[in-house]
Amino acid sequence: MSSNPSNITAIVGAQWGDEGKGKITDFFAGEADYVVRFHGGNNAGHTVIVDGNTFKLHLIPSGIIYGEPISIIGNGVVVDPKALLDEIAYVKEKGISPKLMVSDRAHVIMPYHIALDGALSGHQGNLAAGSTRRGIAPVYADKMFRNGIRMIDLLEPDVFREKLEKGYAFSKGLIEKSLEQSLDISIDEIFDTYIGYGQQLKSYIRDTSVELYMAHKIGKSILFEGAQGISLDVDHGIYPYTTSSNTVAGHISTGTGVGFRNIGRIIGVVKAYLSRVGESPLPSEIHGDEAIALREKGGEYGTTTGRPRRVGWLDLVQIRQAVRVNGLTEIALTKLDVLNGFEELPVCVAYDVDGEHITEIPASLTQYRNAKPVYETLSGWGELPEDVLEKGYDALPETLKDYIAFIEKEVDCPVKIISIGPQRHETIIR
Repeated sequence: MSSNPSNITAIVGAQWGDEGKGKITDFFAGEADYVVRFHGGNNAGHTVIVDGNTFKLHLIPSGIIYGEPISIIGNGVVVDPKALLDEIAYVKEKGISPKLMVSDRAHVIMPYHIALDGALSGHQGNLAAGSTRRGIAPVYADKMFRNGIRMIDLLEPDVFREKLEKGYAFSKGLIEKSLEQSLDISIDEIFDTYIGYGQQLKSYIRDTSVELYMAHKIGKSILFEGAQGISLDVDHGIYPYTTSSNTVAGHISTGTGVGFRNIGRIIGVVKAYLSRVGESPLPSEIHGDEAIALREKGGEYGTTTGRPRRVGWLDLVQIRQAVRVNGLTEIALTKLDVLNGFEELPVCVAYDVDGEHITEIPASLTQYRNAKPVYETLSGWGELPEDVLEKGYDALPETLKDYIAFIEKEVDCPVKIISIGPQRHETIIR
């Protein structure tokens, strides 16, 4: 291994996803040799704006936009082959020739996973996380049941048929017998369609762990791009209102086959306020006119679903956990411009649970449901000066610097990247 670990950087979400990771990834992706996704599926979305062009990506890492870096979909990602082919076509239509590799060990989302996802959402009732109905939870469950089908299997018809018969029968039984819904697609139809997908994707399917190992060995730079955020992590998030994969930096090793000790820089992306698509308690959530103003100003609608996001004030209890669990080396603070013009900015520093102040995210769902935000109120900063990008950090209003310093002190992590607009250049590095 090369002696310099800092040519590997990870970018992860420190809230509920939607923190602006696409933009921060975009900021670094142009200089990277590889950009890698390590978990999740096409339930996550990244919006990246380059030279005024907007790209909405769900599965392919945003490095694809630059033409230079190789984009890798790691083994921890679950792949809907049709969605992937559609996205490859989408980037080609935008004039990009995709440099893309997909792990041969990545699990494949099958039609019965999507059918099962819909059936399960009704079954979960009040404990449902608000699924995007993309088949994500069932494909991860099948992986653990060892009923899964991997990308490599699509290239081997006999093995694929053998595995498909087991996986199909298992999901069909769950859908029809346990959940009393119907599965209308036949096994032969799935077999033919997916063998076809395999042929179309054959040139992209590789052992990406070996590829990344060799790249690191010769000093290539690698950027890991997380999807979603810490509170959606299936282990550390607000379970069961989570996604079905691990969203934290520690999953990079399992999700890509790259040794964790080589990662030199772990950037947590924090939006200057809070937003959330989907269900769960949300202690610092705001409602009414203030929420509408914040949602409209921040364009808070889901990339994948278009659903209006719930919004709230910055929750430092959540960020504290993100710093600790991810081992963050720094924070990228995004969307500060959305808070322009607020006279006062409440920041949640703890939760009041039945009269007791707690400063870490509780595992107890009872406690989390009863959590009331404990706010410290900071002064707002009006509008940002016009020459702030030329002059950098020093030109920021004092009250905005105070906001940043307050966050750093509360969560014990430096804020080194400050984003004050959606475009790539609207970024200040300290």
